[in-house]
Amino acid sequence: MILGEIEDAKRAAERARRRFDVTLASAQARLHPNALAEEAWDGVKGKGAEIADTAVEAVKSRPVAVTATLGAVALFLARGPLKRAAARLISGDDEEGSNAEDRS
Repeated sequence: MILGEIEDAKRAAERARRRFDVTLASAQARLHPNALAEEAWDGVKGKGAEIADTAVEAVKSRPVAVTATLGAVALFLARGPLKRAAARLISGDDEEGSNAEDRS
């Protein structure tokens, strides 16, 4: 009887070792740098899609406010060229005309 129990214990230990090897291989695959980077990228893509969906819903719910905000941002970003254009208009200076005179 004792020999049978020892054989059963050896078989159980071998099964446990095989299960452990499978678990270890799975963990190593998940912890591989490529797998971690891919998982992180998937998370970023998912979050980005969620943010885009939220933005689309915000635009749909308040189109006038969003248009006004985007217009204000565009004016802010273009403030330098707009200032120069306004200064030329006010001073009556024609940039193309002055360049043509310089060439003569």
